[in-house]
Formats: sequence, C-alpha cells, structure tokens
Amino acid sequence: MTTRGALKITRTILRAADEASQEKLKSEEKLMSIVPMDMMLGIDKMPYKMTREMMCEVAFWAQNQSSFKATETVLKKIYGIGVASETVRKIADCVGKIVFEEDERSAAFEYGNMSKMDYARAKCGIMYIQMDGAALNTRHKDNEGSTWRENKLGMVFTSDDIRVRTTKKGEKVSSISKKEYASYLGGADGFKKHIFACAVRNGYGVYRTTIVLSDGATWIRNMCEEIFPDAIQILDLFHLCENTYEYAKVIFKNDEAKYKPWAEDVICKFKNGKKMEVVEILKQYQGRTLPKGTVNLPIYVNNNIDKINYDEYGEKGYYVGSGAIESGNKVVLQKRLKLAGMRWNEQTAQYLLSLRAKYESGLWQQCVVHKILSCDFFPSLH
Repeated sequence: MTTRGALKITRTILRAADEASQEKLKSEEKLMSIVPMDMMLGIDKMPYKMTREMMCEVAFWAQNQSSFKATETVLKKIYGIGVASETVRKIADCVGKIVFEEDERSAAFEYGNMSKMDYARAKCGIMYIQMDGAALNTRHKDNEGSTWRENKLGMVFTSDDIRVRTTKKGEKVSSISKKEYASYLGGADGFKKHIFACAVRNGYGVYRTTIVLSDGATWIRNMCEEIFPDAIQILDLFHLCENTYEYAKVIFKNDEAKYKPWAEDVICKFKNGKKMEVVEILKQYQGRTLPKGTVNLPIYVNNNIDKINYDEYGEKGYYVGSGAIESGNKVVLQKRLKLAGMRWNEQTAQYLLSLRAKYESGLWQQCVVHKILSCDFFPSLH
C-alpha cells in the first residue's frame, strides 16, 4: 500500500522442500520461506504491507480524527483504500512509539546535561512555560481501584511568539503564533525531563527572563524548583479567583449577598498588591471543615504567597493567566482521547498523545514524517 494506491507485485515464493530443510532455514536465516523479489525491493520486512509514507498518512489521520473507525472511513474516501480500524490503531501505535521513544531519548539527554548548560541569558525577552494535568480514562485499575490517569501537559512559548492586535472597540487582544507542547501520561519524574527538553529546544537559558504559569499544584511547584530554579513562578489569576469564589460560597453557605462582595473584595486586594491584607482576613477562617473538592484558601494562598504579586506583574507586562494551557488540554487531549465512552490502553494513549502534541505544535513534518522516513526500523525502498 502506497500513497499512490495499492501496488500489485507478482512474485515467486521459495519454500523448504522438507521438514528438515525448513528447520534449518528457520534456525540459520530466521525465515520460513524466501521471496527473492520482496527481498530485493526491501518489502519483505515492511510492516503492515505499507510504505513508510503511507504509514505517516494513516498515523496523521488517526490522531486527527475522532476515532480509529472514523480514520478507516477517511482513508477509504480520500485514498480509495481499505484499512481496518484495528490496523489503523496498530500503525498509530507503531509510529507514535517511534516518536515517543525519540522524545524519551532527547529528554534523558537534555536532563542529564542540565548541570553543564551555559545559561547566557543574553537575549531580551521572556520564555513562558505553562503546565497542567488532566485526567484520562484507561482500561486498567490502579491500587485504589481507579481507572483514571493524569496526563501532564506542558507548553512553551516566548514573548517573540506573542502577537497583539487592537479590536474595533479599541481593546488589545493577544495571541500566541508559535508554541510547543510536551505530553506525558505518568508521574512528575518522567514529565519533568520532557518539559525541560522542550524548554531547552525553545531557548531556555538564552532568554533573560523565564516565567512558569500554573494553577499552583504541589508537583509543579516542586518540579520547577529543581529544573527551572531561576524562573519567576506565577499563580494563574483565573484559578485563584475561581477558588476564592468557591471558598466564599462554602464559608457564607451560598448566601450570594454575603459571599459575592467578600470574594470580590479579596480578589481586588490580590490584584492591587495587598496580599498580606488577604492573609490577615483568611486567618479567621482557618481550621474550618470544607466539602471534598473545595480548595482550602488560607493554605492555598500561603503555599503560593510569593507567586501572587499581580501589581508587579502588571507593571512589567507579564502574562498572569494560564488560559493557553487550558486550551492546550482541550486540543491535545480532550478532542481526541476524551470523547464519550472512550477508555484507553495506556501505551496507545501515550503514543497518540505524542502524535497529537507534535501536530498541534506545528512539528508534524519535522518530527514525525522525517523521523519515520529516516528510521532504521523500516527498509529502504527505491
């Protein structure tokens, strides 16, 4: 199967004459039969009876469509070829595994050489690093009986990649023209290597300022202290506002006349650099029993007290919202792997997430196609 359609080849197959010869052929050559033309063309080891180019096409549509079954339909419509959905999954696994393992090697190398890096920081501008976690439903239960696993997603971009335009109403709206994602279905120890390598590829250590924006999760805070010790960590203002309102609703028992002005006053103080006033206000509410899922605001603020200097950030023109990574979770994870009824084998999910991350980063041709076409795993066809 090729990008031009099916290529039909007539060939002669040589088989062993008797059982003893077959055993000898198998033990010495690791073959059950010999197909001279296939071996000459290099297609005897071609997986899935496809050229590497065609495998890249299948993998592209596998990560782009809503399901492997939908990919089967698209391939039939566009190329006029029938590839079963299970074969589509296997090809996506194969291509995704090669890409993911290359990422693993790159991540291990960059992380291993972290102490040897030359942090020149000579370039004017800011490197932004955003991180977040999102749950994915799998087919296997963990020790606590849950099938949900957290995919950790990182995104890196710089101030050079930010475009600002003015609307007809005179409002300034910014957008990010270029960014790179790193997706890892697993713990922080594995993810930190991937996000560090992603940051290095995009200029970490070159730009004078590095900013890490997050929701204040403990694993992010601890990880940044190790791999980005020079970074300015900022607590996402949206998360802080959201948690403030939820906390206020609990404290004032959903009485809007009380919780709304209280929350707005607290948020106003945060924005205007009066965080220590908020700390004093919150002291009277410490030790309260909260419903499951409600953030303990006094502890949350104390843990992130050095990351909420929003008046200072505003003066310097820093981003204070992690909306970009929230959007990244939607495009990399949710629109492909978190649709109704979906449950995943963890390896397949990781390989597909690696492909999704490359595509959404604008790196499909560079990091997927180039890698597959040059990979030693595949035969060279001429």
